Amino acid sequence: MKTFTKYILQKILGFHTYLYVFALFVIAKIRWDKKEKDFFHFMDLLPDKGKVLDLGANIGVTSYHLAKALPDSTVYSFEPLEINMNVLKRVKRKFGLENIREYQLAAGDENTQLEMVMPVIDKVPMHGLSHAVHDDIRENNSGLRFKVPMVRLDDFKELNTSTEPITGLKIDVENFEYFVLKGAEKIIKKHQPVIYCELWANENRNKCITFLNKLGYSAFVLNKKELVPFTTGIHNKHNFFFIPDSLND
Repeated sequence: MKTFTKYILQKILGFHTYLYVFALFVIAKIRWDKKEKDFFHFMDLLPDKGKVLDLGANIGVTSYHLAKALPDSTVYSFEPLEINMNVLKRVKRKFGLENIREYQLAAGDENTQLEMVMPVIDKVPMHGLSHAVHDDIRENNSGLRFKVPMVRLDDFKELNTSTEPITGLKIDVENFEYFVLKGAEKIIKKHQPVIYCELWANENRNKCITFLNKLGYSAFVLNKKELVPFTTGIHNKHNFFFIPDSLND
């Protein structure tokens, strides 16, 4: 959607209502969006029993689809910004998604406070580009600033007091993925979930791949409906699947 169109709709509807209407629109059209076929392939890899973590759940679009596709699983939706979380909760209520548990928290490698920014471009707040203020993230740092609580997933009680397996991690945190993975190292070692995340061609990607390789994971990308090992210089992809080597034997 063009920035000017977003500006007009946000002025007419108000920002909160605009986000909710936008969430419903994307929920309806996403399955036919060729750019999102990787996400649906990720969902198809998951067994319908256990816990799935939606890290960077934003306005609830992916949480909705995870909850609908995996009705016997519990979706743990982590979204640190109150504006986005309020929309996610409305989506949950509208569709009666009782298998979603939502947490207004950021995931990272420390239990602390995190500063985040929602970029504002041409007077339009870009909720989908919200990210941590960090030395490794140098773009789109001008906009609305927020202080949010951050947790290490390894220390998060709700994930460690149940015997249910954690089957999948969806991570979309705008170049903060490495810190999320560091804070979930014990969970990853114990449960060996399928991990799906968007990684741009930068140092964050390199660190994520190296980190997960050391934990017994291999990186794959989707090519013509099949997962193939990622090869630098050949695959120009941003969506990555990390599969435990134990599942590839």
